[in-house]
Amino acid sequence: MPELPEVETVRRGLEPVLLGRRIEDVLVRRFDLRMRVPENFRSHVSGKKITRLLRRGKYILAVLDDGNGFGLHLGMSGRVKVQPPSTDRNTDQNYALHDHVVFMMEEGSKIIFNDPRRFGMVFPIDKKWEEEKPFSRMGPEPLEKDFSGTKFALRLKGKTTPIKTTLLDQSVVAGVGNIYVCEALYHAGISPLKKAKMIHGTRAGKLASAVRHVLEMAIEAGGSTLRDHRQTDGSEGYFQYSFSVYDREGQACPSCVCDPAITGGIRRIVQGGRSTFYCPRKQK
Repeated sequence: MPELPEVETVRRGLEPVLLGRRIEDVLVRRFDLRMRVPENFRSHVSGKKITRLLRRGKYILAVLDDGNGFGLHLGMSGRVKVQPPSTDRNTDQNYALHDHVVFMMEEGSKIIFNDPRRFGMVFPIDKKWEEEKPFSRMGPEPLEKDFSGTKFALRLKGKTTPIKTTLLDQSVVAGVGNIYVCEALYHAGISPLKKAKMIHGTRAGKLASAVRHVLEMAIEAGGSTLRDHRQTDGSEGYFQYSFSVYDREGQACPSCVCDPAITGGIRRIVQGGRSTFYCPRKQK
């Protein structure tokens, strides 16, 4: 599933063609996504201007000039394509099989939500969206300026679950998933097996900094394309070529003198049904 860097990359790609622009019309070609697109979705957004385009966790949110708006979740295989203005007629023949929702902008461009598995979502939001699920339960945004070790430690206080599985809880920190948790714990030198409540003080600060650093590097690289993720121009992300531990079982740790023939290199274990990759020599 796309994580914060992939979603933020898509949001930034959409900003030039959506922010301050008016939605002329919407074509819903398939309503039965993970959460059914409401029958009145077209009237909810058509004719309105997008005044804000933001990301909350793994969601992209567009706020309209009437205070309402819509949200987008990429699910497992969703992507967003930007099609420049064209003279072609707006018919079904112009779209691919899995192009489910099409936003037609006033100046002629089209924003197309494509999702082969249909685990993604396109849904309306109202003026109080921040007070509603799932947003009301989300933890702090790790890229915000006030995301500190102190704030992080408060979220971890009293939690006896391993730090790796704790960080996947969106109420602890928003948007971070399996890939970037593994990478952040590696850069912070913290074992994924360590109990969350044991991460405080200097270690909490180091982990908060590592989370931010890894996410910023991934965004700069356009996210990670392991299977489905594409940027809005169709290009792949490149952060997968910079992984330190994720999906590198048995390979040498990039920042210490691990000899895989002796130490076994980077290890893979399963926590909460997800693969965890780490270096037992560097991460304590």
